[in-house]
Amino acid sequence: MRLNIKPGVFLPFLLLLSATANLSYAQKSDPLPDWAMSGFERVKQNPIISPDSTTSFFSVLDNKQVAWESNDTFNPAAVVKDGKIVVLYRAEDKSGVGIGYRTSRIGYAESTDGITMKRRDKPVFGPGNDDQKENDWPGGSEDPRVAVAPDGTYVMMYTSWNRKVARLSVATSKDLLTWKKHGPAFAKAHNGRFRDIFHKSGSIVTKLVGDQIQITKVNGKYWMYWGENHVYAATSKNLVDWEPLLNSKGELLELISPRKGYFDSALTECGPPALLTDKGILLLYNGKNGVAGVGDPTLNPETYSAGQVLFDAQDPTKVKGRLDKPFFKPEMDYEKAGQYANGTVFIEGLVYFKSKWFLYYGCADSKVAVAVSSRPY
Repeated sequence: MRLNIKPGVFLPFLLLLSATANLSYAQKSDPLPDWAMSGFERVKQNPIISPDSTTSFFSVLDNKQVAWESNDTFNPAAVVKDGKIVVLYRAEDKSGVGIGYRTSRIGYAESTDGITMKRRDKPVFGPGNDDQKENDWPGGSEDPRVAVAPDGTYVMMYTSWNRKVARLSVATSKDLLTWKKHGPAFAKAHNGRFRDIFHKSGSIVTKLVGDQIQITKVNGKYWMYWGENHVYAATSKNLVDWEPLLNSKGELLELISPRKGYFDSALTECGPPALLTDKGILLLYNGKNGVAGVGDPTLNPETYSAGQVLFDAQDPTKVKGRLDKPFFKPEMDYEKAGQYANGTVFIEGLVYFKSKWFLYYGCADSKVAVAVSSRPY
């Protein structure tokens, strides 16, 4: 096609074309609304935590020395403590074959730059000879999310897995090394009605206070988003005992659900602790793509990507905005090769450190990586 442009308007036309091209590029590279977090870039050192077959400890569950992080290291929580980022990551041994059939424990790594990790040789949390054996043995402790209360108490929401029922459980600590287990989060709520349902993935609402992300109250209560197939909510007075919100029929109140044709068409699973901002409550979550004909055709079936949803700060059950496309998805080889080869970026840890946001995630259920954003939020 030949353009018929008069000589006098040729230069303005080129300038307009150039401006349009730059705008288009900006929109493609960062099409997120102003309420969403953006600008995350992978660090070149990824993956930052990988399986290690040289570390072992004496396991009371197995009654022998176990190479506790020899098979996979993934799905990390993160928090800032004493000027360092601490990453608490899920580690699997070689006691079984396939996802869910090994024993998981929680490892500890710390860093002064958020990237180079110094790891402890022994797990800091896992199945022990304690009052949670019914819930923790033999599958162990999975997928932690950690946040700190204003009084310095660290609260960890994790999955107790006995290979029968997954239960969202609570543990607390003052130093991230020694933990007190409190058992299933919903054990007392509604006469124990939800204690034994399959439930996981708890994201407590926090806010940025100075340079530290802290647990905060909303309307006089602590709030938590939780769930895997759907996103639900629960409230608490003490950060240990949680009460799920119900709808008018007395059933669990579904806040967001999978959407056919989208990246989250199979499930919507909560990510890092939610963040209260001046725009609302921001929840970063993990979306699983459905099979062919159900999910997003631009993604592999059953791929895990990351989404964002904004809830109203006055009514934390009300959705104000939700991304239709993932802001973060599997792209690198280490995110597509492992025990979950369909492709996974599974986000669980978010910290604010040295004026940057660090987002920690699991890669294909096998390794830990981080993406960093210097954009203010």
